[in-house]
Amino acid sequence: MPCLIAAPASGSGKTLVSLALTALARRRDRSIQTFKVGPDYLDPQLLSAASGRPCRNLDPLLCGEAWVQASFQQHGSAAELSLVEGVMGLFDGRGASSEGSSAHVAQLLELPVVLVVEASRQAGSVAALVRGFRDHQPSLQLAGVVLNGVGSERHHALLAEALSSIAMPLLGALPRHDSLELPSRHLGLLPAHELADLEQRLGAWADLAERHLQLEQLWPLLQAPTAKPIQGSQPSNAEPASAAREPVRIAIASDAAFHFRYPEASELLVEQGVEVQHWSPLADEALPEGCQALVLPGGYPELHAAQLAASQRSLAELRRAQQQGLPIYAECGGLLLLGKELTDQQGNSHAMAGLLPFRAKRGQLSLGYRSATALRSGLVLQQGEQVNGHEFHRWQLNTNPDKADQLWQLEGWGCPPRPEGWSTATLHASWLHLHWGGCGFIPQRLAAAARRTPPLLPC
Repeated sequence: MPCLIAAPASGSGKTLVSLALTALARRRDRSIQTFKVGPDYLDPQLLSAASGRPCRNLDPLLCGEAWVQASFQQHGSAAELSLVEGVMGLFDGRGASSEGSSAHVAQLLELPVVLVVEASRQAGSVAALVRGFRDHQPSLQLAGVVLNGVGSERHHALLAEALSSIAMPLLGALPRHDSLELPSRHLGLLPAHELADLEQRLGAWADLAERHLQLEQLWPLLQAPTAKPIQGSQPSNAEPASAAREPVRIAIASDAAFHFRYPEASELLVEQGVEVQHWSPLADEALPEGCQALVLPGGYPELHAAQLAASQRSLAELRRAQQQGLPIYAECGGLLLLGKELTDQQGNSHAMAGLLPFRAKRGQLSLGYRSATALRSGLVLQQGEQVNGHEFHRWQLNTNPDKADQLWQLEGWGCPPRPEGWSTATLHASWLHLHWGGCGFIPQRLAAAARRTPPLLPC
């Protein structure tokens, strides 16, 4: 059974340990399936690059426990090895609870936990810290500790003695060195496609595992789960697939500005008979010939605002798609592309597609799980339906949708209820990220709407 790699807090090194083990597995010609707890797009991109297989998110709050169990069994058992990277601190979940946390997933899947502790400024105190995490939830199995930021042999000896005093296995000790830092920006780690030295990093991560991790103890904790049938894996709010389906084409924006999407987004569309085609607004491309709907996922449009504004053909294609009635589904960064203007990080404003009447500029951080209740029936939702999503952005809009176009009511811990998003018969646009594994009716309805739409006419 694989392990879940967790930590007391973000920034402790759990991603580095996960990448090191994954890169070493590839070096040894072993297939490995990686998973990531929570609503994260960036760590999974790195883990996917290291493993050569799409990393899968395990989020019981977005997808439900049955779906998480089914995904883990299906994908984990298809490889020789497997591991799960946790999210934030071990017990950090929705609000102040552990719901949706790494601990929640570890217990749900009956996984042992490897705790990665940033110990650069600790000695004997590490025993108190680890004891607290071990005893906080005794039903959780703590397999051992990997120390990060160890400064010297003397420091290593002090920490090892402290852990020995509480009978806690030491599974590795990573040195403190600037070269081991993972580059990041305002929403998390840099995506894999922005690391020009990715191949060198993969080699360095594999070296790190071989030199500093206790592989004779850790390797058995990477054994893939045994395949077994899971009952109730179909999301409860999914609709039956239609028996006979006409072929249909849906374009998904895919480039350096728009790449926040789960692998299931494309896979679930393909299951509906969709031919998924990729489209790059940054490259100023025309929409794919014959497409009948468009998906605009999140990403970093604010970092590419000037280039997007200069992509006049792509912006004109969006306006043409709206005029011809193509269904458009947009989340977060995709929403920003549809507005009138987008202000970049330097405070410069750039014209966007102008399909929606707002200007966007940097503001306060909006972060957390949200429960969303549809205020009206639209492209992919029926009035009164509820879904769970995740909001994570620092850009704010200068206007809200008219009451007649408001998509849903959002609620969340520490977030006052508020209407949000735009909804029409052909448009779904919102800050909220959804995982379609937890709302299988969305790709079904989007595909159905596309089938009712004539293909985009040539210019």
